[in-house]
Amino acid sequence: LTSAPRPVSTPQAYSQYPQGDSQNGPPPMDHSMAQSPVSQPYSQGAMNLSGPHPSYSQQYGAPPPMQQVTNQMSGMQIGSGPPTSVGPGYAHHPSTQPPISAAYSSAAPPSYTQAPPLSAAPSQPPPPSEPAASQPYYGGPPPPQQQPFPSAHHPSQPFVSSSPYLGPPSQPQAPPVSQQQSFPPGPPAQQPFPNSAPPPVSQASYSGPQPQSQPGPPPFHSGPSPRGPVPPPSMSQQQANHLPPGPMQQQQPPQPGMQGGYPTQQNGAFGQPRGPQPGYAGPQYPGQQNYGAGPAPAPAPPAQKRLDPDSIPSPIQVIEDDRVNKSSEPFTTGVKGQAPPLVTTNFQVKDQGNASPRFIRCTAYNMPCTADMAKQHTPPQSPLVCSPPLKTLSYTPPYIVDHGEGGPIRCNRCKAYMCPYMQFIEGGRRFQCGFCSCVTEVPPHYFQHLDHTGKRVDCYDRPELSQGSYEFVATVDYCKNNKLPQPPSFIFFIDVSYNAVKSGMVNIVCQELKTLLDYLPRENPEADSVVRVGFVTYNKVLHFYNVKSSLAQPQMMVVSDVSDMFLPLLDGFLVGVNDSRMVIESLLDQIPEMFADTRETETVFGPVIQAGLEALKAADCAGKLFVFHSTLPIAEAPGKLKNREDKKLVGTDKEKSLFQPQSGFYSNLSKECVAQGCCVDLFLFPNQYVDVATLGVVPVSTGGSVYKYTYFQAETDRERFLNDLRRDVQKPMGFDAVMRVRTSTGIRATDFFGSFFMSNTTDVELAGLDCDKTVTVEFRHDDKLSEDTGALMQCAVLYTSCSGQRRLRVHNMAVNCCSQLADLYRNCETDTIINFFSKYAYRSILNTPTKTVRDTMVNQCAQILACYRKNCASPSSAGQLILPECMKLLPVYLNCVLKSDVLQPGADISLDDRAYLRQLLSCMDVSESHIFFYPRLLPLVKLDGGSLPMAVRNSEERLSKGGVYLLETGLHLFLWVGANAQQELLSNIFGTPTFSQIDPNMTSLPELDNPFSQRLREIIDSFRSQRSRYMKLMVVKQEDKAELIFKHFLCEDKSTSGGASYVDFLCHMHKEIRQLLS
Repeated sequence: LTSAPRPVSTPQAYSQYPQGDSQNGPPPMDHSMAQSPVSQPYSQGAMNLSGPHPSYSQQYGAPPPMQQVTNQMSGMQIGSGPPTSVGPGYAHHPSTQPPISAAYSSAAPPSYTQAPPLSAAPSQPPPPSEPAASQPYYGGPPPPQQQPFPSAHHPSQPFVSSSPYLGPPSQPQAPPVSQQQSFPPGPPAQQPFPNSAPPPVSQASYSGPQPQSQPGPPPFHSGPSPRGPVPPPSMSQQQANHLPPGPMQQQQPPQPGMQGGYPTQQNGAFGQPRGPQPGYAGPQYPGQQNYGAGPAPAPAPPAQKRLDPDSIPSPIQVIEDDRVNKSSEPFTTGVKGQAPPLVTTNFQVKDQGNASPRFIRCTAYNMPCTADMAKQHTPPQSPLVCSPPLKTLSYTPPYIVDHGEGGPIRCNRCKAYMCPYMQFIEGGRRFQCGFCSCVTEVPPHYFQHLDHTGKRVDCYDRPELSQGSYEFVATVDYCKNNKLPQPPSFIFFIDVSYNAVKSGMVNIVCQELKTLLDYLPRENPEADSVVRVGFVTYNKVLHFYNVKSSLAQPQMMVVSDVSDMFLPLLDGFLVGVNDSRMVIESLLDQIPEMFADTRETETVFGPVIQAGLEALKAADCAGKLFVFHSTLPIAEAPGKLKNREDKKLVGTDKEKSLFQPQSGFYSNLSKECVAQGCCVDLFLFPNQYVDVATLGVVPVSTGGSVYKYTYFQAETDRERFLNDLRRDVQKPMGFDAVMRVRTSTGIRATDFFGSFFMSNTTDVELAGLDCDKTVTVEFRHDDKLSEDTGALMQCAVLYTSCSGQRRLRVHNMAVNCCSQLADLYRNCETDTIINFFSKYAYRSILNTPTKTVRDTMVNQCAQILACYRKNCASPSSAGQLILPECMKLLPVYLNCVLKSDVLQPGADISLDDRAYLRQLLSCMDVSESHIFFYPRLLPLVKLDGGSLPMAVRNSEERLSKGGVYLLETGLHLFLWVGANAQQELLSNIFGTPTFSQIDPNMTSLPELDNPFSQRLREIIDSFRSQRSRYMKLMVVKQEDKAELIFKHFLCEDKSTSGGASYVDFLCHMHKEIRQLLS
């Protein structure tokens, strides 16, 4: 199977992630999905994974003849033997190397895959203004004694062999090529590759643990076994690097974080140098013997070549291809089993009976028919359900359906709500449920005749019969105690202890609330919000304020007995903003003055939540508590905590206790909060350990959020905090929510992940639910499924809107069922799989050591890929790494999860930060988790109007010393400035032409009157608008101290905590797969 050439990327609008408006229309439900090939070998039009890097010029021309094609990976070996004496650098010059023999004597013959034409769409087109090979990659100043490698062959010709292969003489060096494949002009396919040339020096030695009995991984293939020669070496590394390996790349003993036999890092976090690539007429220097740290050792056995990072799957290329191919046409949801565009693609949605991918995404859009098939280590079956209020304000909200006093139409047996999967029979008088097949009478008021196809004639006039997502207005039967709900309330709890006042937090909060109260959530922008507000301050005691509109000044009531919390006033505590505006503003002006000279350092926390809960109970309404807190609550009170921070436990079996709450007090308290519909949002301003793992229990269990501002400084952190607070107050909310997932016969929902509480096995209870929260659901088989009917899922969420109306939001999803594993692997979505795996892993560390969790993740991934190799790929050499086309990025993304601060922390990561990130990820949607694990790195070269520069891969090797780069992580923005950046570029961005005059402490760019500055600030604003947390900008100058933080997010490189680079992890994953298959 071959694929057509990918279209060359076109300039994209700078809003890379924001989604377009939805479109709605009638569903052609009888369409069947076009079956795409499960996977594709590289052929003349296949994706070029070894395309050029943007820093260098691109060469176009006819495809090279086969004799000029090299096998990049055939010599690689992976194992657990001792490292070579060369160390983690480059091998000796070819003239000093002994003949290669033992390392290859028992290896199977390498396979070669067809090289795509050089004129195919590049993986990363070069920025227009950057000269070819203008700067070496950054890695530090070059020592005088080190020189680039001499080229082993004529610089204008590609080398013709990566190394001589000394396998059994009876086997040809290249297998015959299938007749079904088309090739560019070249010698006959059976002709062996000439091997008279010495080993090319542009291949780095692969000096990780290497057994002599196993062949290394030959070239990566996405799809069935390849047929034809390997792609030529990328043009992206045509510049010899004159820089040292850096301190992290000297030969070191194995690090504790490197369990599991990861090979030695070769694509390091400090810019590992490489030799010249074919086609580069670079400078020639004689006599270079060793590129390691220190003098060259005695003649060593030949080291293996390392993988070229450009020859392995590129996330950037996959993202760009998807954007080019899928952003122009609306995605229609009526085709069952069709995978949507990636979360990184801006696309429109046409709802035709299945929920939009903005509400539901699946790990796989084909489900196995049987449990036995699902147990063969296939991808997990877990849609991600995002509900209920609007995902973002830019989407078209679902239609609201009101059936009057009768309420929504439902199946009598399974209670599924009316949806496009219901089949009307007997002239429209009855309908058969698509979930349980039960037949139910149609109420007289809902009756309608059927057309000649068996559909109701009003099908397209009713959203519940033609749409995948819609809302019902709920009747009083769906309300607590059969009583319509009251509008919700917001209560603000402000910590007024010494640290909170001194940091400036109290003053900032009080000043902001005066204007923010005008923007409380409302459904009708023209009407006033019906949300009521209340105010409490606290340290060791709680101060309640009466802000009744009839008062001239607010009144304070102090509750000092925090062991038995009660509400000291009813009338005047929760008020309407417009009614009591003067009194509220007077109070907010007085609070900073009242506590300006406080010396009280101790605080309480449990009684604060209890007070808010009692207030909502007294008002008989749901609501949200906004708690602004600064220190560990050590004062004598319920929920008192002790400092249990112990870095000695990190990496031990007892580490899991640090992620568990100190006691059951807050778990019990959160249960009470959920029962009342009391959601808690916690804003933390710590200067030391505050035990986020315990304090976060109530926010996480009630559907709330935790925000953390460590070492808060009013000058630098004010903007970030206020933007987070404004968004948190204004965003659409649902209160007192219950979610239930119903499925068709044969599967059932078994596990749930997110910020919620469950009192039974089926109902997900959320005191509050907003547009940033996602619930992940895992499904399992309990019977056989039919390929004819597929599998159906319906997610129904009952909630109270911010106007006080009880509603039901319904999302429907139908997927195909398959009896062939090949079909299962055809429509997987890697981003969703990684989202599920990361949530599963982050939850597992509550009960399992982190090393065990990491090993389990690697094993699960290897099992999935080995299952594909065994059951779906064509027979081929065991030395080839073959990945499914739609899952070829699984290794790189999984490695990012394994290296994350939660699972493999560095020495500078606090326990609070790890607990915070663990809780934060638990409710992330797929677009947020994608950027969280694989940040976006943009070279700022030319910022043409309306288009973004194409991103580059997250590795230090991609940084040019003369460039400026913007890195987005979802929580941070970094602007990295190279030491040799052009003066014009610096003037346009910073207003100064010299590198030394740039202020690294700035958190916002100066507003300069030039197009480049304006465009860059627009891009930064658009990135921030797409994220649920405000991203603070950090300017990072090359070789500055802050660069260590920046490098931490270059996730394709080796991490300082011991995490493997992408190249090394891919080799390790290949070794795991081979062990499973053997």
